[in-house]
Parts: sequence; structure tokens; C-alpha cells
Amino acid sequence: METALRSPCADWQRGTEATRPAHLQIDAAAFHDAFDREPFTFSHNLSGLPLFFDGALRNLANRYDAHPRDYYVAAGAPSAGSEFFAVPNGLCKPSAAMDQLQTHSIRLLLKRPENHDPAFRTLLDEQFKEVMALRGGLRGERLVRLESAVFITSAASTTPFHFDPEIGFFSQIEGEKIYHVYSPSALRETVLEKFYLQGLTSIGQVELKACDPALEHIYKLGPGIGFHQPQNAPHWVETRASRSVSYAFVFETDVSRHRGQARACNHYMRKLGFDPFAPGRRPAVDEVKAAAMRMLIPVRKRVGATLKAMRGNQLRRHGIPLAPGAAHRQVIHPAGVTATSRRK
Repeated sequence: METALRSPCADWQRGTEATRPAHLQIDAAAFHDAFDREPFTFSHNLSGLPLFFDGALRNLANRYDAHPRDYYVAAGAPSAGSEFFAVPNGLCKPSAAMDQLQTHSIRLLLKRPENHDPAFRTLLDEQFKEVMALRGGLRGERLVRLESAVFITSAASTTPFHFDPEIGFFSQIEGEKIYHVYSPSALRETVLEKFYLQGLTSIGQVELKACDPALEHIYKLGPGIGFHQPQNAPHWVETRASRSVSYAFVFETDVSRHRGQARACNHYMRKLGFDPFAPGRRPAVDEVKAAAMRMLIPVRKRVGATLKAMRGNQLRRHGIPLAPGAAHRQVIHPAGVTATSRRK
């Protein structure tokens, strides 16, 4: 289904602070019907904030040059179905990327700007409060991760198909971006189980052709328009004729993270011949499964790291060089799911 977004709706839910207009104008009925289940659109006022003016973005990019773990610079992908980390990356520092946006196909991701500019921390906290006001607070859940990102992309560039294990709110600031996002139900439980088995805060790549086209939402996002991206909603993105600037914030609670851990447990249950329920149907059982995996995954990681080190030592003793890229964090599974650590 395609949605062209050019003007705001009539009715908006306002934020919690009477002295400040809400950043996100979200329809309350749409929120309650679809939050963390299906994508939905909203309007926002971020495009007019000085934080996102060109000079401010260049100053922000300059600060990132000394923090390589906090940025990602990659070329545009040949197609939506390209393998995410097979696309050339590590091309240059953010300051150089900003200068090359008009002449090269570049995707610049600035992670966690709230750690580099206090104004972004304020923006993040204000938006999260607005979302929580609509949700009715954390409702007994515990916040385990809250962070944001700035995306600056050349014209006519593609970001490959993938999904994120967190709940997100995405705002288009400058330029036009076409966002192809699917319902989380487009992913098979077995695919999610193999991804969460890794216990990483990462992105997962799946095959585009394996997802039902009927579950695709196509959003033509311009300045002032955004959308909600549920946990595990697969998507790919393309920019149009000019530079694109976008902002997103994501969060996890202990409950949303436990759903992933329960899925990892379900993977082992299938190996034993069981047909486990998907997370959400029996919350008490989900918590037992998640608790089991919180003990198992760290042990499995330590064993894996030890075996890898032993293998490397053995190869070196025999004078056999390690294969190029052997130390890379990327893990590719037989089922076509790629898990690579993105946030530390």
C-alpha cells in the first residue's frame, strides 16, 4: 500500500508540556491501534530546528571524526536486495563525507548524537516523553536503551533491506525519502529466532523476496513527516533528487528485549521437536524463556570466543594465516539472516 504524505491531519495529540509545542504530532487513535504492531505516520516540527541546519550538521560531523565507533559511512547499495555489509563502507570520515554528498553516493550515519551535543539529548528526552504520554508511561516496564541517530544521504541512494530489534520513530528533515516498510508479521518466527539467538544489539538482513508484498507500506516522506517503525519491521529506503537528512530515535524496554530472548529459546525448543508459541501469547512463559536465555547466551558467547581463539592459535602454530576478515563481527546464518554488531 502506498501513502503519499503532503499535509498534516486535522487532529493532533499534544505533548506533556504546556509551555512547549509538541515535536511529534501523533494521532492518539492511530497510536493506540498500531503502536509496535504496524507502521503509522505522523507530523513533526524538527525540520525548523537549528540543530538540523547545514552549518550545525557540518559542525556535528566534524566532532564525530575522532569517534569512529559512533559513525558509519557507506556507499549507496546497488539494489534493495543487496547484502547490507557487502556494500563498500568505511569510505572516509564524517567531515569528508559531508563534502562529498553532491559528487558521490554516500550514506552517513551519526550514532547517538545526544552523546556529542547536549541539545540532541534534550530533543531525545522531549520526544520520548511525548511518546510515553500517549502510551501511558512505561506501565511497569524498565527502559534499557534509548538513543537516536542522524542520517545524511546523497541523492538517488539506496539502503538495503533489513530490520532493527527496537521500537523506532523516524522523522524526515530535508529532502525526500521513500521508505518501504513491512509489517513485523512479514518475518517468519524461525527467522527471528535465529537472529535473536546471537544476543546482539544489531541489524538483521533478510531476503526481500521472502516477504509478502501485501504487507508493504510505502511512505513518501518529506520535511515535517515521519512514521513509527515497530520492532522487527523490515524495510529498505531510497532517496530522490536531492540530499536527504533524517532523524530517528529508538528504544527498548526489558519487556521488548525479553521477547527477543524468548525467541532465542524457541529456537532450541524447535530443535527438541516442540512447536513453541510466538512471544506475546503467554507473557509469563515468555519471561521464563527469556530468563533461561539470559543465562545461556553469555556462556555460549564465551565458549565460542574461546574456541575461536584456540583455532586461531592452532593455525598460527602451523604457519597458516587467518582468512581476511576473520576477525569481523559479521555472522551469516544458513537461513539468510545476517547479524552484525551496530551499537556498542
